[in-house]
Amino acid sequence: MANKKIPTRVCVGCKEMKPKKELIRVIKTNEGEILLDKTGRQNGRGAYLCNDPACLQLAIKSKGLERSLKVSIPPEIVETLTKEMMQND
Repeated sequence: MANKKIPTRVCVGCKEMKPKKELIRVIKTNEGEILLDKTGRQNGRGAYLCNDPACLQLAIKSKGLERSLKVSIPPEIVETLTKEMMQND
């Protein structure tokens, strides 16, 4: 049997290709909410980030997260995402 292929995704902050399991998924739900999807299975438009607040800041600064989710992201959502990332460590 061939080796199982590991799914990879690009971090919208640092633009590095990494295994999907190492990244955190940020989603925009159908209601327009922006959340961290810890399970990676929630419905919604997703973007992937390294588990690092610095990558989140990069993604915000470069507007990579906004482009991926096709929505503008208010500062309070950025704060919430940053806090949630800090709790994951």
